[in-house]
Amino acid sequence: MSEHYLLQMKNVTKSYYGTTVLKDINLDLKAGEIHAIVGENGAGKSTLMNILFGMPVIHSTGGYQGEILIEGQPAQITSPQQAMSSGIGMVHQEFMLIPNYSITENIKLNRETLKHSFLSRFFGRNLKTLDFKSMHADARKALDTLDIGIEEYTRVAGLPVGYMQFTEIAREIDKTNIKVLVFDEPTAVLAESEAANLLAAMKKLAARGIAILFITHRLDEVMEIADNITVLRDGRLVATRPKEATSVYELAELMVGRKVEKMTRRTDQVSSGNIVLSIKDLSVRMPGEVVSGLNLEVRRGEILGIGGLAGQGKVGVANGIMGLYPSSGTVLVNGEKLPLNNPRESIKRGLAFLSEDRRGVGLLLDSSIEMNIVISSLQNQGRFIRRFGPFSQLNSKEIRGYALKMIKELDIRCTGPTQIVRRLSGGNQQKVCIARALTLNPDILFVSEPTRGIDVGAKRLVLETLVRLNEQGMTIIMTSSELAELRSVCDRIAIVTGGTVAGILSPDDSDVNFGLLMAGQKAGKELSA
Repeated sequence: MSEHYLLQMKNVTKSYYGTTVLKDINLDLKAGEIHAIVGENGAGKSTLMNILFGMPVIHSTGGYQGEILIEGQPAQITSPQQAMSSGIGMVHQEFMLIPNYSITENIKLNRETLKHSFLSRFFGRNLKTLDFKSMHADARKALDTLDIGIEEYTRVAGLPVGYMQFTEIAREIDKTNIKVLVFDEPTAVLAESEAANLLAAMKKLAARGIAILFITHRLDEVMEIADNITVLRDGRLVATRPKEATSVYELAELMVGRKVEKMTRRTDQVSSGNIVLSIKDLSVRMPGEVVSGLNLEVRRGEILGIGGLAGQGKVGVANGIMGLYPSSGTVLVNGEKLPLNNPRESIKRGLAFLSEDRRGVGLLLDSSIEMNIVISSLQNQGRFIRRFGPFSQLNSKEIRGYALKMIKELDIRCTGPTQIVRRLSGGNQQKVCIARALTLNPDILFVSEPTRGIDVGAKRLVLETLVRLNEQGMTIIMTSSELAELRSVCDRIAIVTGGTVAGILSPDDSDVNFGLLMAGQKAGKELSA
């Protein structure tokens, strides 16, 4: 009966310009329940949550059909403000933070604590001032719930994406009237240990009676934390299962509509000689990911993984070599010294980079898919241009043909090559970033968090694409927060701790050795580099 449920969504249907994206979705949620919602990109997960949170995109496109009940009573949620006043909070996949504000200021935004000033005691409450001591204390309490040690007065600008995600989550935890909390891909940018902290925090929140809707692509997390699991596919509800009545493999099959086989690691071996990239005493000044005195050698034709906890420097390696953050040291490409702090020179020397920050670095959000795919190659290599003596113009036919080819190869789900990238789902935006990097035809490809925010089917496609490119002769250096992902495709894995390489292991090495290196201790068995 409805009185047993904190939240119900009944027969929810949504269409955009004649295209049905959700059809008769039903969802029941009890107080203290963790309910996971899984499905491929485009399955309708985010649209369903946008309806629940009253996002403007829903109501500016004709609204929706169906009914929402909160504690058994019909609720008309037409704006995020109404959702929040009804006790619904949401942690969005893309960050909604003010960069120049501190973590505390972002957490307490529009809910600031005020105190009397000298003037307010005589001239009224409008002259009260911010009570930063109280606000910092509230922020600290929310961050401690997540077991995050970052200082609450730190400015958000320049923080690693993992810490930004925790700031988003802490803001929702700090609210006092929360009944339902929606997490949209909260662990996509987190390392394994950080994700474990978040899952533990979610269990604490559920124990307080807060109901949690958990959208994720990480099915192992679903099986660890969820009470019930709903699977969406192509805007339809495929199944709702108690956790005990399903498995990772059944969920994956339900999501993609076909059997998904476990990804196996490459078995071919790379020669111990022929160093294509030599990194000596590399230091990178990247906020939150400082690299200090790092040494590493990369063999031609291998997939080298770089792993480690957030904030230990793994993300800084590629960003420094590609010139996105100030760096020093010596980097040799095929035995020749690479000028640092010069992105154009790095590209000229056959390097390409897929950044972990697709929206901030990787994409022109208000440009078309086809222009995003070719822009780097056009600017740095002069491709896709027709020349007529002193005159030149874009070769639109070649751009269109190439973009269609990449859309097909990477399964970029879109209306066509002219679609604006901002209107793509997060996973499809990531695929456009991959296409953009591959268009440079690099000899060495740096990829950082290549499957961030990508569903299980698309993740397999991306990893298989990297393996295929490697088998065609491309050397790949892959940074990832998911150790299992690195172990599935890499020949060797370097663990970065404290800004330097703690050790290099075989993907077949023990979980204990990986754990020891990530904790900054010496592994029992280390693969010689």
